[in-house]
Amino acid sequence: MFLVPRCGFLFVSGIKRIKLILRLSDRGLKMSSEGSLNAELSKKTSFLGLKLWVLICVCVGAFIVIILCILSVWVTFRKRSRKSAERFSLSQIPNVSKDIKIDRVGTQTSHESLFQPVLEKSSDKHSDKTSVHLGTRKSSDPDNNTQCSSVYHHERGLSSISWEEGSCGTDRKHSSLLHGGLMTASPLIGLPEISHLGWGHWFTFRDLEFSTNRFSAETVLGEGGYGVVYRGRLVNGTEVAVKKLFNNLGQAEKEFRVEVEAIGHVRHKNLVRLLGYCIEGVHRMLVYEYVNNGNLEQWLHGAMCQRGILTWEARMKVILGTAKALAYLHEAIEPKVVHRDIKSSNILIDDEFNAKVSDFGLAKFLGSGESHITTRVMGTFGYVAPEYANSGLLNEKSDIYSFGVLLLEAITGRDPVDYARPANEVNLVEWLKMMVGTRRAEEVVDPSLEVKPTTRSLKHALLVALRCVDPDADKRPKMSQVVRMLEADEYPIPENGWSKWETHILDVFKSSESKE
Repeated sequence: MFLVPRCGFLFVSGIKRIKLILRLSDRGLKMSSEGSLNAELSKKTSFLGLKLWVLICVCVGAFIVIILCILSVWVTFRKRSRKSAERFSLSQIPNVSKDIKIDRVGTQTSHESLFQPVLEKSSDKHSDKTSVHLGTRKSSDPDNNTQCSSVYHHERGLSSISWEEGSCGTDRKHSSLLHGGLMTASPLIGLPEISHLGWGHWFTFRDLEFSTNRFSAETVLGEGGYGVVYRGRLVNGTEVAVKKLFNNLGQAEKEFRVEVEAIGHVRHKNLVRLLGYCIEGVHRMLVYEYVNNGNLEQWLHGAMCQRGILTWEARMKVILGTAKALAYLHEAIEPKVVHRDIKSSNILIDDEFNAKVSDFGLAKFLGSGESHITTRVMGTFGYVAPEYANSGLLNEKSDIYSFGVLLLEAITGRDPVDYARPANEVNLVEWLKMMVGTRRAEEVVDPSLEVKPTTRSLKHALLVALRCVDPDADKRPKMSQVVRMLEADEYPIPENGWSKWETHILDVFKSSESKE
C-alpha cells in the first residue's frame, strides 16, 4: 500500500535533480562563452599592437568627435549667416511724414516742350556720344492711351501744367501707394527670388560679369573715386547700371554698407532705385535701375547739349523732383539721410525728364535726437556748405545749401566754380548775390535759353535759391518748405521771419516789379 506514494516521491525528486543539473550546465556554458569573449577582446591586433577592445573604443571615440566637429561647424556657419543678414538689416520703412506730399510713380506727365532742339548747323559727328530716347511712346498706364513724348518742339502760348500731378490721362485706377510711389512691374521679373539681406536681389559675380560683357570698357558709364559704373543687361532683358566698388583698404565694404543702408529699403519716384547687390569674395557691387537720359550736368554743360537745350520748364521740373527726393530723405524716414554730395552730375534724368537723385556713397545718418554730427569734410567743391567746410559739423542744412547752388546752376547755366571767368564771377553764389543786389537779376538767366522765363518766375526761383544758400544755416528753410515754395505762385514767406539779406533781396525784387 505504501508502494505508490514511495514511487511518486522518487519521481518528483528525480525531476528536481534533473532541473538542477540543467541549470548548472547552463551556467557552465555561459561562463565558458564569457571567458572565450574576454579572451578574444584581449587579443592583440596588428594595428600598433593594440588590444581589440582598445581599438574598438578608439574608433567609437573618433566617430563621436567627428560628429561633434560637424555640428560645431554647422552652428558657426549659421551664426555667421545671421550676423551677415543683421549687419545690413534696417528697421521697417517708417510712415511718410504728413508734411511731405506722396509722389506717384508709374504715371506719365503731360507737359510742354522740355528742351529746345539744336539747329541743324550743329555737327553730327558727336551724335553717337550719348544715346537718348527721342521717340514718342504711349503711356504705361493701361487705362490711358494718350501718347506722350519725351522730346517736344516748343510751341508758344501753351498754358502751364502742374508737374507733380499731371498725367497723360486722368484715370488712375488700380494704384497702390508704397512710400512715395506706385507699385509698378518689377524689373526683376523672371529672375530667381534670392536675397541674403531680406530685400532686393542677390546677384552672383558671374551674373554681372555676363550682363556687362565681362566689364568691358564699352559698357562704362562713369568712374568715380570709389568705383566704376557699367551699363548691363540682365538675362530677363532689363537694363541696369552696375556699380563695381574698388577694393582699396576696406573702402569698398564701407561704401557698400553706406549705400545699402541709405537706400536699400526706400522707394521714391525721384530716387534712383537700388535693385540688388553682389557679395562674393572681395567683390562688392550694387545694381541700380538704368536711367537712360543722362544727368543734369550733361544737359547743362556736357554731351547732352548736342541734343538740345533744356527749357526753363524742364529745368524747374528736375529741380522740383530733386527737392521732393531730399524732403523725403530728410523728413519722411528715420533715421534721416543726409546725402552730402548733391550736385548736377548726381541728378539723373529719365526719358520723361523726371529727376533721379543718385550716388549715396557719402551719405550720413542723423537720428531723431541728433541736431548734427561731426565728420570729415567730403563733397564737391562749390557745392559744400560753408559751415560744414569750416567746422565739419554736418546736418540736413548742408544738403539744402548744395540744393541752392544746384538751383542757381540750373537758372544760370554756369558751373558753381569757374576759374575761366573774371575774378568777380568765379564763384557762382557770390556773383549772383552781386547781380541781384545791383538790380541786374534779369541778366543772370542762362543765355542759351531760346525762350526766357517770365520776370516773375525768374525772381521767384532766385529767391528760393538765395534762401537755400543763406550764410546762416539756421535761416535756411526745410526741404518740405522748399517744395511748397517751388510749387507756389507767390514769393516764399519764411515761417521764422526774414533775415536781413532776404529782406534786402525781396525789396530789390519788389521795387524792380513796381518800376515795370
